[in-house]
Amino acid sequence: MRLELTPRTEVSPWWRAAAPVLAFAAAFIAAGVIVWLMGRSPAAAFRVYVSGPLSDPWALQEVIVKATPLALIAIGLAYCFRANLWNIGAEGQYVIGAVVGGWLALRTNGSEAGAWVWPLMMLLGAAGGAAWGLIPAYLRIRFGVSEILTSLMLVYVAQLVLDYLARGPWRDPKGMNFPQSVPFDAAATLPTLTEAGGRVHLGALFALVAVAITAVVL
Repeated sequence: MRLELTPRTEVSPWWRAAAPVLAFAAAFIAAGVIVWLMGRSPAAAFRVYVSGPLSDPWALQEVIVKATPLALIAIGLAYCFRANLWNIGAEGQYVIGAVVGGWLALRTNGSEAGAWVWPLMMLLGAAGGAAWGLIPAYLRIRFGVSEILTSLMLVYVAQLVLDYLARGPWRDPKGMNFPQSVPFDAAATLPTLTEAGGRVHLGALFALVAVAITAVVL
C-alpha cells in the first residue's frame, strides 16, 4: 500500500471559505488544551483573553490599534510566501520602516508642517522596510545565503538600531532619561476615526483595504 500526497490543482469555493474557519477553530482548541494541561480553566481564559476585550469598548479599540500593524505585516508576508520565499524578518523591516518614517517626524517637529507629513512618512516607512528586506534578498541571489537566517538575524540588528537611536541621538532631553523620542506633532500622526478620545486611527481602514485587495490578488 502506497500513500502519496499530490497538490490540488483547483480548490473548491467551499474549501476556500471553510479553511480559515477551521484554522481559527483549531487554534482555539489547541490553546484550550494547553491551558487545561496547565491546570487552568479554558473557559476562564476565554473570558479574559477573548470575550472580555471584545465586549469592552475601550479594550476593543486597543485590540484594533495593536492588530492594525500586525495585519499589514501579515499581508506583506502573504505575498512572500506565495512566491515560495521565507521572510522571517518582518519585525525588523517594520522597525526600520518606523525609524525611517519617524526621522521625518522628528525633522519637522515643532515646525507647524502641514498635512503632507504623515503621508510622506508612510512612503518613507514603506521604502525603509523594503530596503531592509532587500538585504537578505540580495544575499540569496548573489551568494546563495538562506533568507531564513539573514532575515531573522536582521531583526536583532534593527532592534539594536532603534535602541541606539532612542537612547542616543533621538532621546528626548525632557523625557526624564527614558529611552524615547520627543512626542510627534499632530501633523505626523494618523487621524483618529472617533472624536470621543479613542485611539483607532486611519491605519485600521488602510489595513482593511489592503486585506480586500490581497484577497482578490492572491
